[in-house]
Amino acid sequence: QVQLVESGGGTVPAGGSLRLSCAASGGTFNSYTMGWFRQAPGKEREFVAAVSSDGYSTSYTDSLKDRFTISRDNTKNTVYLQMNSQRPEDTAVYYCAARQFPFYTGNRYSAAGYAYWGPGTQVTVSS
Repeated sequence: QVQLVESGGGTVPAGGSLRLSCAASGGTFNSYTMGWFRQAPGKEREFVAAVSSDGYSTSYTDSLKDRFTISRDNTKNTVYLQMNSQRPEDTAVYYCAARQFPFYTGNRYSAAGYAYWGPGTQVTVSS
């Protein structure tokens, strides 16, 4: 069973960049599809991006794909989310999640498709 811990959150001015990291332990990291989700106050948790176990396939929510990049380093058991040109509406708690299914199996866009979650990291974008 994998444990996940996010880091790298903080406060950034509009137009700035942040890179989030999610360190995994206790499981076979390179067998998991990894995802990033976010949840703003008063809103539902929404899909941001996912990456396949080998790092070669990615998916994004359409509105973020030009500014956000997901990647992973299986030698470090870490998945990353690079966020550029940030906007105040990106303010949210960001969560990483893991699912032990092949990338194209099941619903990688839904929070319900992920069994393992980190505690989240706050990202605040100031205007």
